[in-house]
This record gives sequence, structure tokens and C-alpha cells, in this order.
Amino acid sequence: MIRPLRPASSIFPSDGRKLYQQAAAAIAGAIQRGDYRPGQRIASERELADEHKVSRPTIREALIALEVTGLVRSRHGSGIYVVDNPPADALPLGLDIGAFELTEARRLFEGETAALAALSITDADLARLEALIGDMDRENQEQVSGEHADREFHLVIARATQNSAIAGVVEQLWDARYISPLCALMLERARSAGVQPRIDEHLVILKALRERDPAAARLAMRDHLARVIEGLLQATELDTMERAKAELEVKRNALARRVSV
Repeated sequence: MIRPLRPASSIFPSDGRKLYQQAAAAIAGAIQRGDYRPGQRIASERELADEHKVSRPTIREALIALEVTGLVRSRHGSGIYVVDNPPADALPLGLDIGAFELTEARRLFEGETAALAALSITDADLARLEALIGDMDRENQEQVSGEHADREFHLVIARATQNSAIAGVVEQLWDARYISPLCALMLERARSAGVQPRIDEHLVILKALRERDPAAARLAMRDHLARVIEGLLQATELDTMERAKAELEVKRNALARRVSV
């Protein structure tokens, strides 16, 4: 019988939960045991990643999930802190898939999809992809979300494989963005931080497909989605910083009112 694989480097047991959920549960357990007191700053992302032997994106998803459930919060741009009155049972096990995990799956799957599409893509498909890049560029300039055009760009490539199973999986991966509360939250934060579809990266993918070069198409797609992951990391860091700035501005205004009395 073929058994599902799990990362050999992870210290978490295989219990059916997503890796970020296991990390979140471990951190929540440490809080509930008293390893971190209310109001105390928890270890940095890098320290947590080293401790639990998982990636930094996995820890980022776990911390955002814990923030959603009200167990921790970011404070003054200095890190993540346990809330003053942490709930006793705040385990984020129902938030489903996160944006990092989803994009990692897309990177693996869509890289091979692009390679296969390069062998069978039609001139009509290529023309459609070029038009969709134009739509994305126009929506970016108008500061309107280009997500619809971006989604269709990737689905056209999947359909170009002439394999309905592949096209169905790619579509399901995209739809998961809207179904998962955690994924939706992280992507909304990214949009709020100004993350938009990357036109130049889509042009590289299109060039490789136009040249019918499977290796180049695979590489272009994988590079593109690797940069999406990095953009999510930067956007969620920026979100923390911007909230810290907003809190500081509120305090500054309150102090100014007190001084003026």
C-alpha cells in the first residue's frame, strides 16, 4: 500500500492536520502550559521555525491563525505577544488551508502543468494568454484587483494540456483561495499591502510557452510562484508594521490632546 509522505524534518506526528495547524497547536500548547505568560513576547519566527523544524512560511501561517483565534497579537512592530487573557481552547484547527501551503502546492503542480502545456498549446491559447496579461496590466494601473484575469491565465495553461484532470486540479487549487478563511485573510492582507499580479513574470511564462519549451515553461512558472510566496511573506510583515504605525499614531494623537489641555 502506498502511504502519503510527510516532511522528514518535521517533529510533528502525522495526525491528519495541516502542518501549519500542527505548528499552531504546538505554540498554543506552550502558551496554555505557561511557557509564555499573558503579555509576553513569544519567540521569533526564525526561532520557532528552528525549534519545530518547519519552514518560516509554515510558522507565519501558524501565527496568523493564532491571531485570528484571539490567542496572540502583534504589538508595536516588535513581535507577536500573548494576549492578556488568552482563551483556554483557542486551537485554530478549523481554518483549513493557508496561503503559503496552497501556493507551495500550486508551485509544484503548475510547474509540471506548464511544461506539459508547452507541448500542446495552440496559437489561440497563446493569443488568449497575451490578452489576459493586458487585462492584468490595465487592472494593476487602475488599482483594481487583477485576480480574475490572473486566475484565467493559469486556467488557460491548465486547459492547454488537454488533460481535464489536470485542469480540474488547478481550478480546485485556485478555488481553495476563496473557501479557506485563513487563506482568504492572508490574501486580503497581501492585496491591502499592494501586492498585485506580476506582469513581467507572466510574460516570461508566455515566452516559454510560445517557444514550446517545456523546461523553460516549468522554470518560469515555478519562479513566478516562488516569488508569490515571498510576496506573501513581505505583505504579512508589512501588515504587522502598518498596524504598529496606526497604534502609534493613535497614542501620539491622544498625547497631543492631553498636552493641549
